[in-house]
Amino acid sequence: MRLFDLSGKVAVVTGGNGGIGLGMAKGLAEAGAAVAIAARDAAKAEAAVAEIAKLGGRASFVSFDAGKAESCRALIETVGRQLGRLDILVNNAGISIRKRPEEYSDEEWQSVLDVNLNSAFWCAQAAYSGMCQRGGGKIINIGSMMSLFAAPYSAPYAASKGGILQTTRALAVAWAKDNIQVNAILPGWIDTELTRRARSQVPGLNERVLARTPAGRWGEPEDFAGIAAFLAAPASDFITGAAIVVDGGYSSLA
Repeated sequence: MRLFDLSGKVAVVTGGNGGIGLGMAKGLAEAGAAVAIAARDAAKAEAAVAEIAKLGGRASFVSFDAGKAESCRALIETVGRQLGRLDILVNNAGISIRKRPEEYSDEEWQSVLDVNLNSAFWCAQAAYSGMCQRGGGKIINIGSMMSLFAAPYSAPYAASKGGILQTTRALAVAWAKDNIQVNAILPGWIDTELTRRARSQVPGLNERVLARTPAGRWGEPEDFAGIAAFLAAPASDFITGAAIVVDGGYSSLA
């Protein structure tokens, strides 16, 4: 169906070598896009590229450090040069440092903000000109339940993900006239390396998540393939500034 066809499109997914990022990269590739996996861990990224190739998709690896503005800008330039264009930008790279607010160092606070929030802005800003020249584009920013809620051990993470939500809205309003749609996905509790660590560190977390989630399970990275493809495709051309929750109903309960 043309509305969901990404044939001939080029996408970049930051942090696309595992977890939610890889789930989205697979969805974009299956819809026909050529996908650049942007990450620091080359071995893990090459494994992700091979995984996508097994599904019949096209993918490549671009070395990338989300915490540095110059690396974000270089990423966009490299993808444009190597693949000829950039139509879809997925800002997924993220980190978390679990501490109480009074325990963070200045460097820890700044590193979380740089990787989670600033990198999304730097990449989007770098992609803007090329997308305008091609008549439009799609930017998908990955937020979190922490864009809406809060927790005592997540101050910089919550600040960064709240910022992602408002940055998404601001860019959507600014760039709508350029036919660039900017939307956010807010994942709930998803089974990834990051949340597996959290489950080992927080007693009872698994049981609490299952009890509150109407779907009765943790999400899987594959649950993000469809929403990524939708927001990247012509089917979502009149959707911008939206924040779509993917959480099995978790946030619907009071």
